[in-house]
Amino acid sequence: MKHPSHSAKIAPDKIAYEMAGSGETLSFAQLDSRSNQAAHGFRKLGVKPGENIALLFENCLDFVVLTWAAQRSGVFYTAISCHLTADEISYIVGDCSAKVLVLSCKYAELLPVIQGACPEVRIFVSRGTDDPELDWDVFTRSLPTGPISDETVGTDLLYSSGTTGRPKGVVREFTRQPIDTVIPPLMTVLCETMAHMDDQSVYLSPAPLYHAAPLRTSMMAVMLGGKSIVMERFDAGEMLHLIEKHQVTHTQVVPTMFVRMLRLPLAEREAYDLSSLEVIFHAAAPCPQEIKRQMLDWIGPILIEYYAGSEANGVTVSTSEDWLKYPGTVGRSLIGGIVVVDKNGDELPAGEIGDVYFDSGIEFSYRADPDKTAKAYLRQGCSTLGDVGYVNKEGFLFLTDRASYTIISGGVNIYPQETEDLLACHPDVADVAVFGVPNEEMGEEVKAVVQLEEGVDPSPAKAEELMEFCRSRLSRIKTPKSIDFRQKLPRTPTGKLTKRKLKDEYWR
Repeated sequence: MKHPSHSAKIAPDKIAYEMAGSGETLSFAQLDSRSNQAAHGFRKLGVKPGENIALLFENCLDFVVLTWAAQRSGVFYTAISCHLTADEISYIVGDCSAKVLVLSCKYAELLPVIQGACPEVRIFVSRGTDDPELDWDVFTRSLPTGPISDETVGTDLLYSSGTTGRPKGVVREFTRQPIDTVIPPLMTVLCETMAHMDDQSVYLSPAPLYHAAPLRTSMMAVMLGGKSIVMERFDAGEMLHLIEKHQVTHTQVVPTMFVRMLRLPLAEREAYDLSSLEVIFHAAAPCPQEIKRQMLDWIGPILIEYYAGSEANGVTVSTSEDWLKYPGTVGRSLIGGIVVVDKNGDELPAGEIGDVYFDSGIEFSYRADPDKTAKAYLRQGCSTLGDVGYVNKEGFLFLTDRASYTIISGGVNIYPQETEDLLACHPDVADVAVFGVPNEEMGEEVKAVVQLEEGVDPSPAKAEELMEFCRSRLSRIKTPKSIDFRQKLPRTPTGKLTKRKLKDEYWR
C-alpha cells in the first residue's frame, strides 16, 4: 500500500484527481504540496491529532485536498451533506466537536446561521470571499509545502444520512499510526483484494464525496497510485460517455443509477464502448433482482455488491457469480461471521429471519449517544447496522429490510422490501416507498407511495393497476392496501430512501 506522498515522489506529474465536467486536475505532486499546506494550517489553528474538523463542499478538488490534509495530520474529518439546512449543518458541526469548519464559497450564505450556532468554531471559506479573515486560501498560501513534523493517520468521522432518525456520528478510537495505514481496514480487502485495483486503475466516482462509500473508495484508488475521476453530479448518459472517454476500469453506483442507465434508449446505451470496465461496485441500497439481472445481461458479470455501513463493523461481498447462484444475496462476510438473532437475542438457524449482526470483533461508537451505541451491540465485538435478514446454509446473507421498517399486521411480520422491488420494475414507476400505516383492526397495513415516470398521470385507475400488478405476483398480505402518488420521493444523493419522512406523515 502506498500513500499519495510516495506517488508524488516517483510520479509527480501523474494525475491523481480529475473533475469530469470542468476537466480541472490535481497531480500527485500538487496533492502532496497542497495537503501539506492545509495540514500546517490545521496545526497553526491548534487542531491536534485526534481532534475534529468539519467540511462542507460540493464535489471539487478543494475538498479532496482537505480530506488528505486531515488524513496525514491525524485529524478526524466530518464531511457534511450540501443538501442539509443551516440548522442541520450547525447541529453536526457542534455534535462532532469540530474546532474548524471549512466550507465552499457556494454555501457562504449559510455563514450567519452557522456562526451564531457555533461561536467557538473557527470558520473559513474556500475561494470567493472578500473577507481575508475568512479566506482559507489566503490563510494557507504561505505555509510550508513539506510535511508537518508529527504526521499520523487521520480518518473520517461521518454522519449517517438520518434515514431512520437524527444523523449520528460514527467514531473509532484514535491511535497514532503511519499515514499509509488504511482506515477502515476492510477497504483494502474490498478494493485491492476483491476488485484488484492498482496504480493502473481509473476509478470513476459519480456520487457525492461527502458519503462514506464514494469518499473512501475514491481515496483508495489514489492510495493505490491510480486515478480518480469525480463527476460533479450524476447523469446516466454522461457517465457512459466518461467510461469510454477515460477508459474507466472501476466505478461505484447505487441501484437508482442502474435504473436510470437501463432506462436510457437502447441506441444510446449501445453507442458507448464500455469494454475497459473491470468492476462495478454497488451498495448503499437494496437492488431489485430484475434490475440486477438486466445489468448483468448488459454489462456482463463484473458487478460486485457489498453490504456495509459507515460504522465499518463488517462487510459482506457478493460477486456476480455468487449472485447468479444465490439471487438476492449480498454475499458472505469477509471479516468474522454473521449472527442472526430473534428479538430475545437468541441465535437463529440458517434460513430463519431475524436481526443481523456482524461478529467481527470491530468496535465503534455513536458520538455522544451511549444508549444508541449500546443498542447496536449484541455483545462485545458483535454489532448491527439495524437490518433484518437471514443466512443460508452456505453462509450467504439475504437482507429483507431495515428492522425499523418491519410492518406488523395482525401479529404477522411483513418486510416491505420485496414489494418495493416488485413495484420498482413496473415500467410506469420511477420510484417507490412501501411502509406500514395505522390500521385500527390489524395494527398496521401496507401502504405504497409512488413516483410515476414522466408523462404518466396519477389516478385511482393507475393505483388499482399497480395493486393488481402486486396481487398477481405476491401474497395478498404483502400487497399494498392503498397507493398514493408524489411528484418526487425523498432520497439522499447516494440513493438511500428517507422513508422516515414519508412514514412520519401518516403516523402523525
